[in-house]
Amino acid sequence: METVIKTSKLTKRYRRARGITNLSITVNKGDIYGFIGSNGAGKSTTIRVLLGLIRSNAGKAEVFGFDVKRRKRKILSDIGYIPSEVSYYPGMRVSDALRMSARLRRRDCALEARRLCGALSLDMNRKIQELSFGNKKKLAIALALQHRPQLLILDEATSGLDPLMQKTFWDLLNERHAQGATIFLSSHILSEIQQHCTRAAIIREGELVVEDSVETLSRNAAKRVTLRGCDDLPKDFSGAINPTRGDHSVSFLFRGDYKQLLWDLQQLAFSDLTITEPDMEEIFLHFYGKGGEQE
Repeated sequence: METVIKTSKLTKRYRRARGITNLSITVNKGDIYGFIGSNGAGKSTTIRVLLGLIRSNAGKAEVFGFDVKRRKRKILSDIGYIPSEVSYYPGMRVSDALRMSARLRRRDCALEARRLCGALSLDMNRKIQELSFGNKKKLAIALALQHRPQLLILDEATSGLDPLMQKTFWDLLNERHAQGATIFLSSHILSEIQQHCTRAAIIREGELVVEDSVETLSRNAAKRVTLRGCDDLPKDFSGAINPTRGDHSVSFLFRGDYKQLLWDLQQLAFSDLTITEPDMEEIFLHFYGKGGEQE
């Protein structure tokens, strides 16, 4: 399988703030790869190293099989990047920014730029300084997609977009993915990861916690058990994680011996039982623990 992004013991240190330590991840061609972590976990640092915006202190990062320190220009020619915070030159119109980006890449992107702006309901004649934050993010999306790159690196790309525009954004991404693009997505919206991503990594305090397919992460995490017609659990009930009590119901996460769970359940009075896969937020908390320190 062709590898698009590969890091090996990648380390970036700052004087006071936390960076990343011994980070090793692999993104294969055709992946929609979710990169998950709390604020300050090291997501943006990783992305900036991959783009050659900052240099690592140790380890190695490769994109398209090239070392990012040695072949940055070649790598960037086939990447579309959406930063978490966007900024533009003052006085420009939307069309000016799109044309300038296309000229820098030495490509004619006029038709695709118009198509993207139409899909995103973005007026190409508007001055950028007059745009709302959401419309500035739409422009960032058009700039990242107009040259049809093979790799999209997206850092909190949907922040600032309303729900309807988020759907349009994902329609565009899924279209590009169907055409062969690989997508590397940093996101705080865990439902996005579960709904759209094929593989994911969780990073905490600059270090990799886990990397696997979203399906495997869901399967290996604790299950959600809900008992109806039950007001509480005995104090000695084994394996229950973070039980919550509702209207004649108890819900908890469970990871352990399922035979023991079935035995313990036989000792309780309840009217209904469901055991379901956890959602992405529960998977995140299961692997991550309580929160995460911010830089």
